[in-house]
Amino acid sequence: MPIFFQCSNEMEFKGSIWYLYLIRTKMGDLYTGITQDVQRRFKEHQEGGAKAAKYLKGKKPLKLVFHKKIGSRSQALKAEAKIKKWPKEQKEALIKNNITNSTTHSKARELYSI
Repeated sequence: MPIFFQCSNEMEFKGSIWYLYLIRTKMGDLYTGITQDVQRRFKEHQEGGAKAAKYLKGKKPLKLVFHKKIGSRSQALKAEAKIKKWPKEQKEALIKNNITNSTTHSKARELYSI
């Protein structure tokens, strides 16, 4: 099973790095997405224009609560699909582990594997 946060130097060289991100809405819902430019994509969501996710429209303020370098687009799509199936509690644990950097805990290692 590959680790979805692992990124090879070859992919970085080619400029095809993809990121997974989570956004929290004003009601506490979590939106999961992928992009090559997290800050640009988050700004698009905040502005609510044509490129913003329909799910996020009318749910401001938005807060970027998590983002990680994944690697290829294929890896990012797989990670996104898996995380979208997780219960909210598991997503919250992922966010918490990212903030506290407690990835040595076995539960955190389980979250990071695909």
